[in-house]
Amino acid sequence: MITLSARALITGAFTTLALSTPMGAASASPVDPPSPQTQKDLDQSMRGEAFANASYRLYAAQAERENLPSVARLFERTADVEHGEHFRESAELSGLVRSDAENLRAAEAGEIYESRTMYPGFARDAKAGGDTRAAKRFSEIARDEGKHARAFGAALRAVESGAAESGGGAMPKPPEAEPEQVPQGPPEVRAQRTKTDLDKALHGEALAYAKYHEFAEHAENPAVGKLFRGAADVELHEHFAGEAKLAGLVGDTRANLTKAVAGERYESQTMYPTFAKRAEEAGDSQAAARFSNDAQDEAGHARAFQQALDELS
Repeated sequence: MITLSARALITGAFTTLALSTPMGAASASPVDPPSPQTQKDLDQSMRGEAFANASYRLYAAQAERENLPSVARLFERTADVEHGEHFRESAELSGLVRSDAENLRAAEAGEIYESRTMYPGFARDAKAGGDTRAAKRFSEIARDEGKHARAFGAALRAVESGAAESGGGAMPKPPEAEPEQVPQGPPEVRAQRTKTDLDKALHGEALAYAKYHEFAEHAENPAVGKLFRGAADVELHEHFAGEAKLAGLVGDTRANLTKAVAGERYESQTMYPTFAKRAEEAGDSQAAARFSNDAQDEAGHARAFQQALDELS
């Protein structure tokens, strides 16, 4: 994985909706729920894997712009592993997905928090720090999240009343994303507080995309699945992309590979081995094995990124 900084990978918080809130499993709930520490580590794993998935896809697009198709494919394949394997398997162990109603209720609560508290606060911080462009972007996203909250609320009422099953236009239409390109560029913000808020926002949007994607994949009602999928696309292709541009997340391919190597080495040598040791000590053998396997995968990713970097040199 890779983050805005080495520390951000570990401490970046998704304040929209704490993953530690019990939400069920992506396919089948674990027989024994993980210990509180293991749950915390699973939450952190999902947060980082979601951010890696989103970041690597932007890095892949940059590699394509530089006419480096093999590097672009490497970033894309790794992004697929981070989301399709690492995030998904941690989601199953932690219990992420439940019924449509429970998933909609959790999503609505998260979007309400973002639209009424988190993003308005970030906008005030950015304005106070002189980052007017970021303040405008945060305010725009707050309005979008308010729309998502209302849509999730309406869908929840339709599901709970049974109207979602009878059709008749009871379910709201899914939002449509307007994808934003993110070429390499310097940060567009100056204040440290704005940078910190951006880091939290980026992790939150990446995590929202990954979560909503899982909710969509396991939706009991096709209309609920479409709603989650549409919201997921907005979170990734509009919100994350716009914030990534403000943060200067994408550099040239050499810089992107360098960050990727550092992040993957940290995970393989420090983060996941620590998680595995703690899980083993807590008796969470499934999680311990999962973390150990992830450490091996990330070591392989680090070697592949380093090889690509060496070839560029």
